[in-house]
Amino acid sequence: MMKCIAVAAVTGLSSIIPCAVMAAGNYPAKPIRIIVPVAPGGGADITARALARKLSETWKQQIVIDNRPGAGGIVGLEIGARSAPDGYTLVQASIGPLTVNPALHRNLPYDSVRDFAPVTRAVSALNVLVVHPSLPVRSVKDLVAYARASPGKLSFGSSGAGRADHLAGELFNRLAQVKMQHVPYKGGAPAMIDLVAGQIPLIFATVSTAAAHMKSGRIRSIALTSGQRSDILPDLPTVAEAGVPGFAVENWYG
Repeated sequence: MMKCIAVAAVTGLSSIIPCAVMAAGNYPAKPIRIIVPVAPGGGADITARALARKLSETWKQQIVIDNRPGAGGIVGLEIGARSAPDGYTLVQASIGPLTVNPALHRNLPYDSVRDFAPVTRAVSALNVLVVHPSLPVRSVKDLVAYARASPGKLSFGSSGAGRADHLAGELFNRLAQVKMQHVPYKGGAPAMIDLVAGQIPLIFATVSTAAAHMKSGRIRSIALTSGQRSDILPDLPTVAEAGVPGFAVENWYG
């Protein structure tokens, strides 16, 4: 049991790893697959690849990233749930597919509690409200005023229905009393591509997905979605302190 706990702590991922497999003492004896339920390039994918590099160094085994985007993470988690429970399939999970989807879908093809063994929280993901420069807003108050002036005409992209960035947009709608339309994508990277291209006006993106474009000026950062400011972006206010009291959305990968 102690060996099971020790190896689980190293992974930082949600996985199906029976203790009996690890107790054999030769785990892992072959390459391991990490299913990432979003398209390459977003925050979840970046996190999984960083963990995979460290796991490969530690375990001396190849770690294969298997991106399976679709349906707000349902596609990837279903594949993980149906994989052999032998410790060689890990699933990179987040708040949406694992904890929110059961409340949104009546007949999910997996059970978050029964089909997965939670290992540990790997990353607390920082999200930021970013807009295309063509949108004439430079603050949360500007955005609220603009959205109220054009109800239903402003949209926001997300990495998928039920994921943290989608929830952020819906919470913003409710607390700010505006009506922005949700546009789901198969991951944060495809949504960011359309934001940079001006196809959508704003996203509540992970900082890891948005950072390079923020630095280049191709998108404009407005506020953080977290409950408090971050040392990474100390001058950027939270949505709550910038004009929408009570707003706070934080994401995690496990």
